[in-house]
Amino acid sequence: MENLTQCPVCKEINFIPFIDCKDYTVSRETFTIVQCNSCEFKFTNPRPESKDLGKYYESDDYVSHSKSNKGFINSLYHIAKHYSLLKKIQLINTLSKKGKLLDYGCGTGDFLNTCKVSGWEVSGIEPNDLARNTAKELLNSEINSELSENSFEKNSFSIITLWHVLEHISELDKTIETLLSFLKSNGILLIAVPNCNSYDAKIYEKYWAAYDVPRHLYHFVPKTTEKYFKNKGLSLERTLPMPLDSFYVSMLSEKYIAQEANKSAGLGMIRAAWRGFISNIKAISKQGTSSSQVYIFKKGAF
Repeated sequence: MENLTQCPVCKEINFIPFIDCKDYTVSRETFTIVQCNSCEFKFTNPRPESKDLGKYYESDDYVSHSKSNKGFINSLYHIAKHYSLLKKIQLINTLSKKGKLLDYGCGTGDFLNTCKVSGWEVSGIEPNDLARNTAKELLNSEINSELSENSFEKNSFSIITLWHVLEHISELDKTIETLLSFLKSNGILLIAVPNCNSYDAKIYEKYWAAYDVPRHLYHFVPKTTEKYFKNKGLSLERTLPMPLDSFYVSMLSEKYIAQEANKSAGLGMIRAAWRGFISNIKAISKQGTSSSQVYIFKKGAF
């Protein structure tokens, strides 16, 4: 196990336990999330070493790496994904003239394919072999398995996206700094991450599925997300909610509660729908409290 001695955001060395969560997807191990005493950033600590993280993704239940529609929740995920892809490309096309786009952590390539069809010149990075091979076949082009300083031409991309990927990156600073070197001046960095300030996070506490330990190494809120990227020289243009996430995360959370009690989820799915709805209503009335947030950052001209 790897034990971080500095906060990933502010580099302070003092933090306290925040919550213990179980990995319901693969290992059934329990992991601790700590909170920085200075900036209040939350992160999984200790965590598996980078070389060991791959085994925690080896499950058919990890749907972002799979095309499987097996099971009620997986089926809903894929239905919602088609709707989300339409909303994503609508957003992307408002942010920049069409040019080169990089999706870091592109999964099975559906978002990249949607962008390609819309006229973007696309590239992707995906470390998972199964997901990467699916993306290669879909796009009929090469997808890199890892990021290096020589992966792409410097200052070449108009937009770089990380859809629910930032929370998975073990070498956070190195990866972000490398990605920014590929982004044009005034280019857009788009980040989507779960928000542990949301209503559903507070209701489900240790069962909140978006803690997703140990795959999620960091647990963001608007304050710490903006601080981290401001320190990297980016300016926050705007934030947007991801309303479908509250329903999906609530359903998974209810599933975990049922598993712990050795019961069928049953009425829990109805409760999940209600809590997802309430979470979205609360997010409308109080900005920055949606289950997941999209952050649109701009790289300054140097």
